[in-house]
Amino acid sequence: MKEYKMRRGEYLEERIPDMESTVVDYFGPITETQEFKGSDLFVIGEPDNPVFEKIVVGTVEYSGKKDKLAVEFHERDPTELGPDELEAAGEAVDAKNDFLLEATGRDAKARRDSLKRSVEDDPDHDF
Repeated sequence: MKEYKMRRGEYLEERIPDMESTVVDYFGPITETQEFKGSDLFVIGEPDNPVFEKIVVGTVEYSGKKDKLAVEFHERDPTELGPDELEAAGEAVDAKNDFLLEATGRDAKARRDSLKRSVEDDPDHDF
């Protein structure tokens, strides 16, 4: 499960006021919820895009800190995809990146850079 923070001065609930409908619009109907760090996340058990097997996404609330977006994409093995499904792979990447950009205000490069900084700043991480 990856957690994403928002840009400085921005809040997830301001960027996406209705997480449930936004998730449905991007990925498909919600089939259940799953608990993660005390917050209920949405599970899309049969995503619209055939590249995804399952998606878990939602807001993780922290007391005294800004909420974060938690996302876990379960993708099918590319070698198992047929020709039509391979075409959907590009759409799957676009859907992920568009959703994460809308939610966090950060593009893929900014999210990678932020992830690198958080790993470098982690004193418990062994290199």
